[in-house]
Formats: sequence, C-alpha cells, structure tokens
Amino acid sequence: MTYICLEVAVRENTGTGLARAARRDGEVPGILYGGGQNPVAIALRRNEVLRAINSGRFLANMIEISHEGKKQKVITKEVQFHPVNDMPVHIDLYRVKETTVIEVEISVNFVGDDSAPGIKRGGILNVVRYAVEVKCPAGSIPDTIEADVSHMDIGDSLHISDVTLPEGVTPAISDRDFTIATIVSSRVSRGAGTVEDGEESTAVDGKGEGAEA
Repeated sequence: MTYICLEVAVRENTGTGLARAARRDGEVPGILYGGGQNPVAIALRRNEVLRAINSGRFLANMIEISHEGKKQKVITKEVQFHPVNDMPVHIDLYRVKETTVIEVEISVNFVGDDSAPGIKRGGILNVVRYAVEVKCPAGSIPDTIEADVSHMDIGDSLHISDVTLPEGVTPAISDRDFTIATIVSSRVSRGAGTVEDGEESTAVDGKGEGAEA
C-alpha cells in the first residue's frame, strides 16, 4: 500500500510566539508522540498538508513522515483549523505500526433506503449516528462502514450488532448494542427531539432530504 508521505522538520524551540512565526513561514507546527518514545515538536509544510487533506486520505488515516531520509508510520490524530480561514494551524501525529490497534471514527454509509418497506410506506430514516468509533489495525482503517437498512419497517431499529464490520474491526463501545438508525413515521419524526443516550438524530425521508429531529 502506498501511503501519503510528508517531510517534517524538528522544532528545537517551542512556544506560542515561535508557533506563530512558523505559520508565517508557511509551516504547520505539530507534535509527534506515542510508540513508547518522548514527544517531539515538529513542523510540516502547509502546502503539503493541504494537498494531503484534500486527498481524503490524511485525517484519521495512517501516513508516513520523513525526517532526514528516515521514514516512520504515524496516524493523524488531530488537526486544528483556524476558525476564520479554515487553514490548518496544528497537527498531532501518533507513532504506529501497521498492526497497532487504534481507535478511530468511521463514517456510516446507509444503503438500501430506497427499498426499505418502512420508507416505502411513508416512514423516515432517523439517523442516530453518522459515524462510529471503532478499533482496528492502523494499516487497515476502512473508508466507511456500510449499514443496510433495506429490510427495515416503521418502528424498526438498526443496532451495531446488525452491521457487518470489516475483518479486524470492532466497535469501540462494547458495553451495549447501541442504535445507529431507526425508521419512524413522519408524524412521530416531527415531534422527536433526542434519542438514545441523549444523542441528537436526523430524519431523512425517502427523497434523501434531511430535517433535524
């Protein structure tokens, strides 16, 4: 597998003023940590970071970094963005191996809503979770998790146990069989507020239009 590879520089000095100076020079300051080693202050070129982000294979994915010709694999744990211009201002990278089991948030892709009996009868797909926290090897992070709702009728719920997860992927929440989506009648959805554990949900009708429940 070919990973995104970014050149990094080690920052000998840290601090708010120095971080601002790095940003003015077209760099994004960051921290490299984990793997049983001490944290290291680093800097990455902003234009390379933007290309990586736009590729769709940077956030919550395993990538490679290179320093003085030496490469190592890392996971992008967090990227902080400027609140006005959306430019990356800080990056946290975590040292991993391909077999390192990590926790990441994966988007849920709902399929089969066009043939679900409940939606055909006028019901609405009420999405509880658009993403799910899972544990998986750093080298095998799935792009999405597919949730099939084609069998669901009004009043049915789809739980994490109903979803076939990729090999090696397990839910990070293991103490309960949490709900991912339900199908409710249109009248119920208009008055719905919150669902399981206080999580907000979104109702999506058969035409794919969303309305906050």
